[in-house]
Amino acid sequence: MGGSLLEPEQAEADDVVLSWEGRPVVAVRLPRLSDSLDGILADLERRHGMPLADLDRKTKQSVVRNLEARGAFTLRHGVETVATALGVSRFTVYNYLNRE
Repeated sequence: MGGSLLEPEQAEADDVVLSWEGRPVVAVRLPRLSDSLDGILADLERRHGMPLADLDRKTKQSVVRNLEARGAFTLRHGVETVATALGVSRFTVYNYLNRE
């Protein structure tokens, strides 16, 4: 998930503080969504064993479908981020999204 563990005293408003028997034990700071997309793209590169831009068209289409299912395109600049990673234009990503 990419979260960080912190001392409960370091928790900020958006962090999740976990308690045991009524006593705070650890705080979890979740990553920003845009950082999560970068992490997902890096993970996909590791899985494919090469930069996403070097994948063939069919595999890129599969990556776009996978990212759509994971909600990547609900993020602001999601399409642009994915297009850059794939080495294609935004128009191409939209075309991949509109394919059946």
